[in-house]
Amino acid sequence: MDLSLRDLAERSGVSAPMLSQVERGETSPTLAVAGRIAAGLDLRLSQLLRLDEDGAVTVVRKAERRKGPGGARGHRYEILTPPLPGQRAELSRHALAPGAVTGGPGDPPMHEPGSRETALVESGTLVLRCDGVAHELATGDCVTFDADLPHHFENQGTEEAVLLAVVSAGLRRS
Repeated sequence: MDLSLRDLAERSGVSAPMLSQVERGETSPTLAVAGRIAAGLDLRLSQLLRLDEDGAVTVVRKAERRKGPGGARGHRYEILTPPLPGQRAELSRHALAPGAVTGGPGDPPMHEPGSRETALVESGTLVLRCDGVAHELATGDCVTFDADLPHHFENQGTEEAVLLAVVSAGLRRS
């Protein structure tokens, strides 16, 4: 977008002198003014506030993954996404030994209200128990459910099972 200061002032309703002061770092805009500047640039406020971050791509190398506590009960997991401010989704990888169950001490907490979870069974077989109902899943199956309901995965098979899970905050369909 190639806008002059005057163009942005007209589009945002923020005076050109104020925009100039903000641009030069001489003043900090209020949230209301920042919101009007963002609208004038056809951005959401959250996008405007991230413009000074280093790059739009963050790579998490295998060795940098955040790991959950030990696998004493046969459930190991690691978080694959970076801990970025304002991030509304998290990808994790879970490995369950035969007989293992998620949702015990040391496992991730129950998700915030309105959260949704999508899980893909990468290998093995699992049972998802969600709100008291059992759902059998095999390699390649994908399931989406309201993650703020009581739930856990069980490996009732004889081999390790692996799943990838994405939890999105506050996206429940009405």
